[in-house]
Amino acid sequence: MWRERLFLPGPTSVPAEILAAGALQTTDHRGPGFSALYAAVRQALARLADAADAAILPASGTGGLEAVCRSLLTPGMRVLAPVAGAFGERFARVATLCGAQVETMAFPWGQAIDPVAVAARAKEGGHEAVLLTQNETSTGVLHPVDAVADALAQGPLLLLDAISGFPSVPLAVEGRYDAAVTCSQKGFMAPPGLAMVLLSERGVEAMAQSSPQSVYFDLRPYLRGDLPYTPAVTLVSALGESVRLLEAEGVHARAARHLLLSRMARAAGEALGLAPLGDPRCASPTVTALSLPEGLEASALRAQARIEGAVLAGGQGAWKGKVVRIGHVGNVMPMDLFGAVGAIEAALARLGHAQADGRGALAALAAWKAADEIAQGGQAS
Repeated sequence: MWRERLFLPGPTSVPAEILAAGALQTTDHRGPGFSALYAAVRQALARLADAADAAILPASGTGGLEAVCRSLLTPGMRVLAPVAGAFGERFARVATLCGAQVETMAFPWGQAIDPVAVAARAKEGGHEAVLLTQNETSTGVLHPVDAVADALAQGPLLLLDAISGFPSVPLAVEGRYDAAVTCSQKGFMAPPGLAMVLLSERGVEAMAQSSPQSVYFDLRPYLRGDLPYTPAVTLVSALGESVRLLEAEGVHARAARHLLLSRMARAAGEALGLAPLGDPRCASPTVTALSLPEGLEASALRAQARIEGAVLAGGQGAWKGKVVRIGHVGNVMPMDLFGAVGAIEAALARLGHAQADGRGALAALAAWKAADEIAQGGQAS
């Protein structure tokens, strides 16, 4: 009888306004109405990311990664891929299957990549492209990718996986990245099904000079706006409403909200005996990975939390079965996170691992209060 609330890195819950926009009747995807909508949404996406252009594909975020690899990389190209989690590994695998000669540069799971070391390796190795992951969903780490981009300015092509970061994490494509990939079901708060590729002027020029390596994942037609294949018409309509809501909230307010949610989640986890993983200095604003006490299985905690009404994510790759992850991305507010914390605390109590005395909620509230005091101090100064 209870409605499950999603606290996943994606998909996320969808606001009513976006659901309503996506429920409109299907229209002619070659007609003037949809053509105007598609162009307007592309322009809005480019504004959000300070990009020269944007393409919208009917695909998952991974489809967007393949699209940039197929459209910007060529077989045999030397590519560097810093890897510190499951999604860094995935990006490297996509590029490898697209024919690139990929050198992976491994960093420990739960730690941020070293931007100085990455930039130095890219220069020393004569790499023609670098694959970067903005926000590593599997570990709850936000990587210092802008520092890498600044150090390699006007050097190798820089392709960014921003799937679980942007727009919850600010991003400026122009002058830093040649292409960045995101998707509809995370920070954009829309249903799954769309990948969005954001390009700089240099990225557009590089694509024009390369040869197509795919039919479906060739970005050129999408950038021309001639939509070679039937688009996800209703999803584009929903995305248009999503972009409107995001622009109304504003970059700084959105970034501050997600940072607050991260601090609240980490504080609550610490109080409940689920120590947050990773250095707090590089904590992801969109997902928090929590360790488990001895004798508690991730599957058991997730199953009980679902009964209490909160859907959590498990670990991936090397951390599978060892952690739970709280997604606080997109349409999540502080009051929603209190519900997730309460469900986790109730689940721990039912499983015999903690007392349900409200300590998690109190810790989250203290983090909220501290963040509010910091904000007020900043305004006063």
